[in-house]
Amino acid sequence: QVQLVESGGGLVQAGGSLRLSCAASGRPLRWYAMGWFRQAPGKEREFVATISWSGGSTYYADSVKGRFTVSRDNAKNTVYLQMSTLQPEDTAVYYCAADFELSDTAPMTLGSYNYWGQGTQVTVSS
Repeated sequence: QVQLVESGGGLVQAGGSLRLSCAASGRPLRWYAMGWFRQAPGKEREFVATISWSGGSTYYADSVKGRFTVSRDNAKNTVYLQMSTLQPEDTAVYYCAADFELSDTAPMTLGSYNYWGQGTQVTVSS
């Protein structure tokens, strides 16, 4: 079992930045691809970013490409999402998720992930 806890969310003005963290416990994060997803009120949970267990592969949703950066520190069992130039449409609960992968891949589909955190709220005011 992997337990995930997100932190770093909050209220920020449009154009601002936030850095989300996802701390894992229970098992080392090595061999786990890590994804970030978000869910806005009244909408389905959607893919934001993903990183393979080595960090060698990263993928982003078109809506955040160039503004968000996903990274990881396997020694600290932590994954990060640096968010810049935030816009009101980025307002959502952000979730991190873990997927055990023997190959160094980074899935973008929600159903690929087995473990989920409780989420952290990000609110961007205009």
